[in-house]
Amino acid sequence: MNLKKPKFWDYKKPNIYSYLLIPIAKFLQLISYLKKKSNPKKFKIKTICIGNIYLGGTGKTSLAIKINKILNKKNIKSCFIKKNYSNQNDEQKLLKNYGKLFVALNRADAIKQAEEENYDVAILDDGLQDKSIVYDLSFVCFNNLNWIGNGMTIPAGPLREDINNLQYYNNIFLNGNLENLEKLKKEIYKINPNLNIYLGKYEPLNLNEFEIEKNYFLFSGIGNHQTLVSMLKNNGLKIIKDIEFPDHYEYTKTDIDNILIEAKNLECQIITTEKDYFRLQNNNLDKFKIFKSELKIIDEDKLISAILNTNENH
Repeated sequence: MNLKKPKFWDYKKPNIYSYLLIPIAKFLQLISYLKKKSNPKKFKIKTICIGNIYLGGTGKTSLAIKINKILNKKNIKSCFIKKNYSNQNDEQKLLKNYGKLFVALNRADAIKQAEEENYDVAILDDGLQDKSIVYDLSFVCFNNLNWIGNGMTIPAGPLREDINNLQYYNNIFLNGNLENLEKLKKEIYKINPNLNIYLGKYEPLNLNEFEIEKNYFLFSGIGNHQTLVSMLKNNGLKIIKDIEFPDHYEYTKTDIDNILIEAKNLECQIITTEKDYFRLQNNNLDKFKIFKSELKIIDEDKLISAILNTNENH
C-alpha cells in the first residue's frame, strides 16, 4: 500500500486531527513498550544502527552507504543489514549497488548470516526501535527541514517514538538545510545535553549530465521530496513542474504514461532519483534522466573517529 503522509504531521503545532488521534497513538506506544525484549542479543560482529524517530526522509540509507564507504577505505569488511519489507525493494536494490546486503524477516537472523561469512561490521539501515538487538553504535537521523513535524507520535504525528527518548541515545545525525542549526541544537541539548551531533548535506554527483538551459519535469517517491526540489533549483536546474509520490511508491504503467505525456506537453526532460529508478519496472527507462546525489559529512573526521573507536573497543 502506498500512502502519503498526512500534511498535518508537518504542521508546527498539532491540529484537531492530531488531538483526535492521540488515544490511538498512546495505545500504539504502549504496545511498542510491551514488545521490548528483556534480554536483547549481543553479537560478536560489530553492529552500527542507522535509524530515525521521524518517519521517512531522514537520510538513513544515505548515511549507511557513507559509513560503508568509510569502512571500506579502512579495509574493514562491512555489510548492510535490512529487514525484509515487501514495499522497500528499492532500498534493497540501492544498497546492493554499494555493498553486500543481508536481508531477513528478522534482523538478528541477517546479522547471524553476516557473522557466519566473517564480516567485521554490520550496518543496519533502520532498526532503531528494534530492542531485541544490542547495538555497538547507533545514529538517530533527522532532516532539518521537517525536524519533528508537529511533535506527536504515529498516527497523530510523524514520530515513531516520543522525542524525549533522545535521552536514551548518544548520537544524532542532522542533514539537509543547516540554516536553523543553532535553534535545533538548543532543542536537542534541552532533552539530552550529552548527545553527539553530526551534520551532513546532500551534494549532486552527476550535475554535469544535465543541461542548465533546458526545462525539467521532476517526479519522485522518496521521504523528502522538497529537499530534492530545493537542491536541484539551487544548482541552477529549471524545474518547471514536480510531482511527489508516496515514499517507496510502486509506479504503474499508467503513472509513467501520464508523466511522459505531461512532460512532452510542457517540452521538458524528465528527472527522477536513483532510488526511484529501481521502481520504474523497465517502463521507457531511456526517457528518464537519473539524478544522483551523495551525503557529505560536514565534520567527517569526527564521524570516522567515532566509528573506528567503536570498532577497536568491540
